[in-house]
Amino acid sequence: MQGPMTTEQAMARAVDLAARGLGHTAPNPVVGCVVLDADGAPVGEGWHARAGGPHAEVVALAAAGEAARGGTAVVTLEPCRHAGRTGPCTTALLDAGIARVVVAVPDPTAAAGGGADVLRDHGIEVVEGVGREAATHVNRAWLHAVRTGRPYVTWKLASTLDGRTAAADGTSRWITGPTAREAVHRLRAERDAVLVGAGTLRADDPHLAVRGVEGATQPLRVVVDTRAEIEPTARVLDDAAPTLVAVAEGADTARLTDAGVDVLALPVGERGIDPAALLAGLHARGVRSVLLEGGARLAASFVAADLVDEVVAHFAPALLGAGAPVLGDAGITTMTEALRLTTTDVTRLGDDIAVTAAVRREH
Repeated sequence: MQGPMTTEQAMARAVDLAARGLGHTAPNPVVGCVVLDADGAPVGEGWHARAGGPHAEVVALAAAGEAARGGTAVVTLEPCRHAGRTGPCTTALLDAGIARVVVAVPDPTAAAGGGADVLRDHGIEVVEGVGREAATHVNRAWLHAVRTGRPYVTWKLASTLDGRTAAADGTSRWITGPTAREAVHRLRAERDAVLVGAGTLRADDPHLAVRGVEGATQPLRVVVDTRAEIEPTARVLDDAAPTLVAVAEGADTARLTDAGVDVLALPVGERGIDPAALLAGLHARGVRSVLLEGGARLAASFVAADLVDEVVAHFAPALLGAGAPVLGDAGITTMTEALRLTTTDVTRLGDDIAVTAAVRREH
């Protein structure tokens, strides 16, 4: 039997458990829970595996059984106090005889928040803030969506060291190696939607579905196609994953709708389809995280609208000197206007390098 754990160790484990729910729980958060017995030994753990399924606390308490009585529940997000498709987690904790609850992040929603106060009112000790930074990071998409009313946008790019995504003759396969391409599938699997523009569709005919990730929930594939020119034979329209085609209001979509394609009509601005309206439409469909995969013009429209939250850049040790740039004109004309980011991770993927960076919002 495993020996006692500190609450910090238990919270680190709970964060790891929460991450297993990424890509599966929208529109709900990812949550992990570890139950320690009265002596501090782990006796149960769980995570929120899918929307509508049992919450992390319920799964962990079921695993712990009677050993939970008098023990501690360590949870990445404040236990909910409302009865949605499942019962309140506060009730489950009280019924299990838990004596202490350690919470990393408070629940910001009106319906579910306040669970800590409910527990305190029933005599349970509640400690807040342990592991807050890590728990916030793993749940950043959902927390962002709650705060802003729009999905969290990660722009994924792949380029040569000199910032080219294709050669002068238009060829682009493959800039990065197989390890980096495998990493892209894991990125897709952890998001609710994958987004590309019509230019990328014409150039590469991408499939956009997740491959090689066991148990993945396929994300919604979204194509921004202003004039509704996508061909019915496009690989993105197969039945491997759901697909949404975003078009301009007034575009002739009869060919698509007659073929059973899901279409979303949106207003158009100077840079094409309004990215804020697109994100609002996706949020209304339960999407809380988006992986923007291209191309340069679509990415520029999101950057210009300040709608990119994170960048995952895959750099290949190659030089082209000419060809398509990784980012189009985003309206930035001087260094003082540069979009600044904070690097959060650097990883080697075979010969390639992956840099993850979060957009600084103080600009």
